[in-house]
Amino acid sequence: MKLPRTLYNWTSLIGAVIAAISLFMIVFLLAVSFFIEVTSSYLGLVIYIILPIFLIMGLVIIPIGMIQRRKRLRRYEDPDKDRWPQINLNLRQHRNAFGIFAITTTAFLFLSAIGTYEAFHFTESVEFCGKLCHNVMHPEYITYQNSPHANVTCAECHVGHGADWYVKSKLSGLYQVYSVIFKKYPQPIPTPIHNLRPARETCERCHWPEQFYAQTLRTEKHYLADESNTEWDIVLKMKVGSEYHALGLEEGIHWHINPNVQIEYVPETEARMSIPWVRYTNLETGETETYTDDENMSDSLILSDDHIRRMDCIDCHNRPSHEYYSPPFFTDISLTKGEIPKELPDIKQVAMSVLYSDYPTTDTAMMIIESDIREYYEFMYPEIMENNPALVEKAIAGIQQDFRENMFPEMKARWDVYPNHVGHINSDGCFRCHDDRHRSASGRIISKDCNLCHTILAQGFPDQLEMVGIRDSLEFVHPIDIGDAWQEFHCSECHQYLY
Repeated sequence: MKLPRTLYNWTSLIGAVIAAISLFMIVFLLAVSFFIEVTSSYLGLVIYIILPIFLIMGLVIIPIGMIQRRKRLRRYEDPDKDRWPQINLNLRQHRNAFGIFAITTTAFLFLSAIGTYEAFHFTESVEFCGKLCHNVMHPEYITYQNSPHANVTCAECHVGHGADWYVKSKLSGLYQVYSVIFKKYPQPIPTPIHNLRPARETCERCHWPEQFYAQTLRTEKHYLADESNTEWDIVLKMKVGSEYHALGLEEGIHWHINPNVQIEYVPETEARMSIPWVRYTNLETGETETYTDDENMSDSLILSDDHIRRMDCIDCHNRPSHEYYSPPFFTDISLTKGEIPKELPDIKQVAMSVLYSDYPTTDTAMMIIESDIREYYEFMYPEIMENNPALVEKAIAGIQQDFRENMFPEMKARWDVYPNHVGHINSDGCFRCHDDRHRSASGRIISKDCNLCHTILAQGFPDQLEMVGIRDSLEFVHPIDIGDAWQEFHCSECHQYLY
């Protein structure tokens, strides 16, 4: 086939070979992914991002070689020849070149449309977000898989709908790629508090505030760190909304995001762990009340529009998909599910002793957890190791699995680094504002009364359970007698590091 002389050069030939090989590899890997079940996230990266880059590079190199070849021909053969190339379809070589160009361009545009569409969806996929970055995103990926939002893609919360936030996410992603490649990322990864899209544009697309539940029951089972792993049950009526569904968000926990109410605050630091200034505004009447915690308000606190934040879902539900449970919490769950045998003496206490230790890597933790638990029962309960060693092996496996799902030494990620503000056990959470210290000029306070958010319907040992009616409430009794200390201090002061 006759083609223009300018095509016959090594540069254009190399470009054509690169483009041809890239196209062949794309088609081949697509066929592999369609006909053979391949779950590797790297396959999508190669098909939709890496190989198309080489394909475009090869296609660009072809005309570069032609331009260089034309310049050489003009310089040595005909310096007075027209500077710009001409297309003459009366010449066979021009017709052949034009036909090849038209066919390949059409095919390239068609494949580009498909590739761009697939690349868009691939970069929005959970596998792309969670698997490609290995250790960096590993903690987030694991906790996400064990969360209530495991079937919601990362992009639906972190990006949301609309082209503007999609572009913003990709631009910020460029720096993240750079940080991963050159290991510039911090450990642990900071929570992106200031870069998140407002919850009203993401969370509320599914969680419609006007249709929140009125009230709900929450039943919890805890285990004491004693020889018999004594059970302690508690049943709470959570006042997530009004007592009657028809009243909507007029009262209850979700009153904070009532459309007719605006709650604003200024945190002491970027982590928002201390909130010394709160302002309430009734949008219907215009009533405004400002509450301050004068004991904890520093002179450097800046009260300006740039620092005042309007409260939304994320201020409480700050770990909706990436929650790192504390050792007592996830151990109690495993004991209840039977993944850790509760009939094994001292297992709660032993689990706490190994889980609260610091480990440099997960592999080290696995070895020490196994050796420490086995040594403990060999020394303290040799009869169990002799007669029922499977019970100890089951406990070891359960505790190791809990560790892998909640604690990540390589990235220094665990419950105390990423506190959950829902509740008040392992972090101050609700008590950041509801502490009886925030007062307004009129003398009002933001109350610490437990019954604002929930009432206790039952509590105690399973065989001695104290119960009341659905409209009554019990005063909280701490499973271990600590007197009135639970009223004088925040729960997190003990529970963040003790069990």
